[in-house]
Amino acid sequence: MKTKFITKKFTMTDDVKARFQKKLKKLDKFFPSDTEASITLSSQKIGERVEITIYRNGAIFRAEEYDKDYECALDRAVAIIERQIRKNRTRLEKSIHFQKGTFTQEESAEAEEDFKISKVKKFHILPMTVEEAILQMNLLSHSFFLFRNAESGELNLVYKRNEKDYGIIEPTE
Repeated sequence: MKTKFITKKFTMTDDVKARFQKKLKKLDKFFPSDTEASITLSSQKIGERVEITIYRNGAIFRAEEYDKDYECALDRAVAIIERQIRKNRTRLEKSIHFQKGTFTQEESAEAEEDFKISKVKKFHILPMTVEEAILQMNLLSHSFFLFRNAESGELNLVYKRNEKDYGIIEPTE
C-alpha cells in the first residue's frame, strides 16, 4: 500500500512512521500493493487526531479517531476500516473487485445487512449561492443540503463539519 502522511501540529519521527506502516500492514490482505492511503495526523485540544483514507477503484474507505495517545487512535481507526470491509465484503467483491478468497471463514460469519430505505423525499433543486444554501440548511436544521450552484450551474452539496464549520462537495468528471 502506498502511504502518504500529512501532519498538522504534529512531529513525525521515523518511529511513528514505522508504527503506522506496521499497523496498516493488517489491511494489506484486503488491498493490492498499488492502493493509495492517506494518513492525517494532528494535535488538537482534545488530544491526537488520526484520519486514515484509503482509495481503491473509486471507493473510499475512511476512519477518523481522537485519543490522548495517537497509538490508541490509530488502533481504533484501523479496526473501523477492517469492520467496514468485513461488513460489506460481498458488495465490495462485486463492485470494486476485491480479490476472491480475501475473507476467511471467521470473517464470513459476520452478517451482512441489507440497505433499508425508510423514506424517499423529493424536492425542487433551486439555483442559489453557497451562502444561501448554508442558510437554508441551518433553517431546516439539517446537516447537509443539496442545491444547484447559481454561479456554475452544477449540483453541489454543503454540509456541517465536526469542527463547526462547513464543507462543500462539488462534482468532477
